[in-house]
Amino acid sequence: MLAVKLATGLHNPDNAEIIRGNIRNRAQRRDGCMKIKLAPAWCFFLLAAACGDPQDDVSKSESNTLTFVHLNDTYRIDAVEDGERGGFARVASIVRELQKDGRELRLLHGGDFLFPSLESQLWAGEQMVEAMNFLDALAPMYVVPGNHEFDPRGADAFIRAVQGAEFEWLGDNMRFQTGQNDVDEALRQAFTFDSNGRTIGIFSLTLLPKDGGNVRDYAVVDKPYMDTARKVLAKFRAAQVDVVIGLTHLHMADDLRLSALRAEYPEFLFIVGGHEHEPEFQALSDSNAAIMKGASNARSIWQIDVHFDGADTPRLATNLVAVDTSIAEDPAYMEIATRWRARLLELMPFLQSTVGSAAVPLDGREVTVRNEESNWGNFIVDQMPLAFRAPPADLAFINSGTLRIDDFVAGDITFEDIGRTFGFSSYLRHMTIAGGDFVTLLEAGYRGTGPSKGYFPQIAGFRVCVDRSRHNGERIVQLQVPDDDGWQQIDRDRDYSLVAPAFLVRGGDGYDFSKARNVSRAGSELRYLVLDAIIRAQAQGRAVGAPVDPENPRIAFLSPGDERCFPD
Repeated sequence: MLAVKLATGLHNPDNAEIIRGNIRNRAQRRDGCMKIKLAPAWCFFLLAAACGDPQDDVSKSESNTLTFVHLNDTYRIDAVEDGERGGFARVASIVRELQKDGRELRLLHGGDFLFPSLESQLWAGEQMVEAMNFLDALAPMYVVPGNHEFDPRGADAFIRAVQGAEFEWLGDNMRFQTGQNDVDEALRQAFTFDSNGRTIGIFSLTLLPKDGGNVRDYAVVDKPYMDTARKVLAKFRAAQVDVVIGLTHLHMADDLRLSALRAEYPEFLFIVGGHEHEPEFQALSDSNAAIMKGASNARSIWQIDVHFDGADTPRLATNLVAVDTSIAEDPAYMEIATRWRARLLELMPFLQSTVGSAAVPLDGREVTVRNEESNWGNFIVDQMPLAFRAPPADLAFINSGTLRIDDFVAGDITFEDIGRTFGFSSYLRHMTIAGGDFVTLLEAGYRGTGPSKGYFPQIAGFRVCVDRSRHNGERIVQLQVPDDDGWQQIDRDRDYSLVAPAFLVRGGDGYDFSKARNVSRAGSELRYLVLDAIIRAQAQGRAVGAPVDPENPRIAFLSPGDERCFPD
């Protein structure tokens, strides 16, 4: 069994010119793996920390370096943020550049790719499977399913996706039971592969239903994370596996607990995961495995180098790579993206038609809507109070995971902007709830640690002050509603009318609506309310949207040393 030595270099992750260069022809598979050469080392990137120079010369022992490239939560076959961030075409260029330097390369995907997206509403993820097959042809790709792989209630789309996939599906706490033998047997468990005479093991876990996973007969997720990981790690140890990594689609808190298994299994080196949509990192230590998650839509991805030195002790070097316009788009991959784009416009030629205009750029990027008040979110939620006609509801909110565009809406607003914003249906419900019960309910939107949560709420009809340093369930310092004199603290004993998505009312994203009363059946769909508001404004010669007002925010975070965000 190999011991593990820690490496702790630091390097600026934005130094993307390392990976730019001429694109070589596609490398050919040989014996089930890719033979590549060594690129310059990019070492540990500590989020929100200063960076220094790499300390290790890793240009030697090229055949003893195993490189992983990790991405997660990719919903588009093209780039986002007006084409300037992310995209598989740039990932392909990164892979090809790394292949120039002679290391063995593997791709890891932390789940969520088949759904939701505008294209997946038409082709049920077929376009994503082809895109990921392209990457798998460059270097073997191992994928753990995310919760969104199982969005459809029926199995047909999933069956087609698995049958069309050339990459490996991994999942130790689940089983496929579609009734199709080739599909059900495609799921690999306690997965291992060989690298230069060493055996690498991967344990893989995805969200349980209680944590936000889907309940589906054709894909059953029912084994607890820690128990499953322990069993697989024990199996790997018995088989004398040299290095173990985790591939997960879990909340960061669960990954943190899993990482502590390194104290018992020092061969357990790192976890790469998905579900969170902004980068996450924990450094490797003697008692904890490293943890890495990238940004959604491949806006940033991880390069992870495992160096086997002369003494055969693995040494870890990692780098968070900003995927932007400094990286060329792979021409061969762009043929795929261009073909699917043409197919989309052939089916839906009206997508590029203008339905209105934005008064200011409306920020629908996930880095905004999942972390703070967004003016695109404000405009959308502002349509909800009148969803059930007059009088308007007092309160309204949505989970930011409803908003999938991951881009700005600026200038002309098109049908495509609406279609990409709402990757799936979002029907609304009207109800009554006491003020105190609403405060308790809304606490679910500010729980947990780390950035970019899909349950983070965009709100209308009230404003909220949040202290993230407090314990879960105690983070709302103030929740105020408008009155004749401006604002007042919500009356905990008074009843308020509320509009919220049916998904949340059913318990989605961890919200508990059990204290709500007079809950209506699912009614208006949010995307059509938004589209109608934009068209009506256009007919009146008005642009829509406004900047977030820093003097009157809807969502404020308490600064250290302060007792409140708003005057009483």
